[in-house]
Amino acid sequence: MAMANNCASSSSLFISKPSNKPSPSSLVFSLAASTKPSLQSKRLFNFKICCQDKPAVIPAEQQWMFDDLTGPDVWNKTWYPKAKDHIPTSKTWYVVDASDKILGRLASTIAIHIRGKNLATYTPSVDMGAHVIVVNAEKIAVSGKKRTQKLYRRHSGRPGGMTVETFDQLEKRVPERIIEHAERLFQELSSQADQLSSQ
Repeated sequence: MAMANNCASSSSLFISKPSNKPSPSSLVFSLAASTKPSLQSKRLFNFKICCQDKPAVIPAEQQWMFDDLTGPDVWNKTWYPKAKDHIPTSKTWYVVDASDKILGRLASTIAIHIRGKNLATYTPSVDMGAHVIVVNAEKIAVSGKKRTQKLYRRHSGRPGGMTVETFDQLEKRVPERIIEHAERLFQELSSQADQLSSQ
């Protein structure tokens, strides 16, 4: 059984041993989930909320928190970017020369700058990054036998519409797509890493 005293001032909680007699000035609530009110378990405790007439005592070293409540919020210090902090016209523009750069290293650096992970104000849910322009995409470098063995697949959405190209074929046809594909992959991996780290 739980007993609560009616009071207008601040309250505190006291736990006492089970009692069969409720006090006359108390409200009685049954904690047992029973259809019969007469059946009560002896393991239940009485919770009594009593009134305190004394004012709350604030330690002297913490008094400053309650002196001026009109000032800055001292409790919520987490910064979140406002709309004025990520205006698209005020973003930085980068022009990257891709000639003789390693594909994966260049793509990861571009993805970092596009997402804004190089900034101290980085927020996963806000587009804080920069704009990046890549020139000389046809001169990108890859190691090993990737020019002939790395495959790029795309599908038209129709049955049997899978098209497979090697790195060399795609570089001759649309060289920018190689960097776009690699950079998009790094952005997806980065966002998945953010989701895992926030759990």
